[in-house]
Amino acid sequence: MRTGPILRALVGAVISIAALWFVLSGSDLAKTGDILRSADLRWVAFGFVLLALDLVFRAFRWQRLLRPIAVVAYRPMLGYLLIGYLANNVLPARLGELVRVHYLGDREGISRASALGTVVVERIVDLVAVVGIATVALFVLSVRGVVANAVFVGAAVAVAFLVVLGLAIVAHRLPGLDRIRAIAERYPRIIDLARSLQGGLAVAARPRTLGEAAIATGLSWMMAVLAFAAVGQAIGVQLSIGQAALIASGVALASAVPAGPSNLGTFDLAAQEIAKAVGVEPASALALAILVHGSILVVTSIGGAIAFARLGWRGGSESSEAPDPSGARGPAA
Repeated sequence: MRTGPILRALVGAVISIAALWFVLSGSDLAKTGDILRSADLRWVAFGFVLLALDLVFRAFRWQRLLRPIAVVAYRPMLGYLLIGYLANNVLPARLGELVRVHYLGDREGISRASALGTVVVERIVDLVAVVGIATVALFVLSVRGVVANAVFVGAAVAVAFLVVLGLAIVAHRLPGLDRIRAIAERYPRIIDLARSLQGGLAVAARPRTLGEAAIATGLSWMMAVLAFAAVGQAIGVQLSIGQAALIASGVALASAVPAGPSNLGTFDLAAQEIAKAVGVEPASALALAILVHGSILVVTSIGGAIAFARLGWRGGSESSEAPDPSGARGPAA
């Protein structure tokens, strides 16, 4: 029995339970419940629309990142993304990312290692955007303390990931590679996987691809920030764009911490504490965290369920089980 996944699940469960304890301890749950019951459902519905548009732009970004490797229509890409998000709602440690990689490889005949490489690039692009949004919001709002420190740590992590990505792209030019290759040649499958993964990572070296991904990322985060503001309006919390941006980006940074399904606890703790840091009353801050988290769960679960009903689990492409060293089904023109 493999202990790795079990250990990750246990660690995530412990972190989620601890975060939930911090969220609930000392909170006025009765007042929070009253605030939630009085929520304006029209604003909540508008938040649903904005969250759905966020997903639309994220699917477009993934499609553009994949284009140098293979041309895949937008509709199936959206389906694979939604199924991955649905899986994130029930699996710990964001394992849904691997689920969408499986779907892409299985249905499109693309090397899963190459597909995973594009997801890694996507996550790094998202992290850089999140850190940028949070940093600007910090300076605009003059927020200090734990929130600021967490953002600066996130910035350091983003820089580290960018360095690693750069090294992975130019790995074939690094000194000492011949010696490593000579050793690795004893394990041809590992070499094939490494080449396919590098092929996926290499999309970050294409300026046009990276530019399209950056534009899609900006649009998706615009929708996410507006969704936080809309849900705030639903419970009478008037968030400025800067405040909504800081909460949304701070929650995204917190999601990097391994946790239970749907970042249970870590999402809510981050949203609550950042909302309090920008002046939101504690009970309203908790209500905001619960309502936004619930809205995301509803939108991603419904979208994922529809996509799963349409696509099912098994596909027809078995060739993706063995990674194609080129990582491509058909390169884009």
